[in-house]
Amino acid sequence: MGAMNTLRIDFVSDVSCPWCAVGLASLQTAMQRVAPDVQVALHFQPFELNPDMAAEGEDSIDHLMRKYGIDEAQVRANGEVLRERGQAVGFPFDLDKRKRVWNTFDAHRLLHWAEQEGEAQQLALKKALFKAYFLDGLSPADHELLVRLAAEAGLDAERARAILASDEFAAEVRAAERMFTDAGIRSVPAIVINRQHLISGGQPPEVFERALRQIAGAQPSSVVAA
Repeated sequence: MGAMNTLRIDFVSDVSCPWCAVGLASLQTAMQRVAPDVQVALHFQPFELNPDMAAEGEDSIDHLMRKYGIDEAQVRANGEVLRERGQAVGFPFDLDKRKRVWNTFDAHRLLHWAEQEGEAQQLALKKALFKAYFLDGLSPADHELLVRLAAEAGLDAERARAILASDEFAAEVRAAERMFTDAGIRSVPAIVINRQHLISGGQPPEVFERALRQIAGAQPSSVVAA
């Protein structure tokens, strides 16, 4: 197989979704393992875990207890599982810093713009947003932070500032969100390969590697979408 064999991956996720951070790190490991035989074009698509979150956000432990109907001990136990899985794929969570849950819509607007600027820039911005939230405890709703991260990802800071000050790309983000929820995606991360094969969750690298090799090498008629 040559480099002509390029798979499109739509990585549907939220920047405040911890399993999405695990899934991306895991997928990137798999992408390295299958290169150069299988090339991947990676596109990040929006999904909001908390679309109605108020501007001031909410305490993260209170939020998780209320959302999932669990107690604080269970929240912390789940966090420990997450920390271990993150460590295994090179994403060291600092969950003590994740004090609040925030609205992420503006981050998705910038990611939509970043995709138009280039795959490398969108990936850099996505990874920076995960790091800012899960390692530094910063708010993805903070416009000054978003402008700084955009600049660090190789994007134009003033253009980023102008987008955030307007409602530019809001309609496009809403349309993309609807497209994937209408396709049946209710939880993230959802990794959609070539618009027909779905892998759900923050899977280990081996799962992604096997799927990438199988789909790249298979005839369309011999692979059934999951």
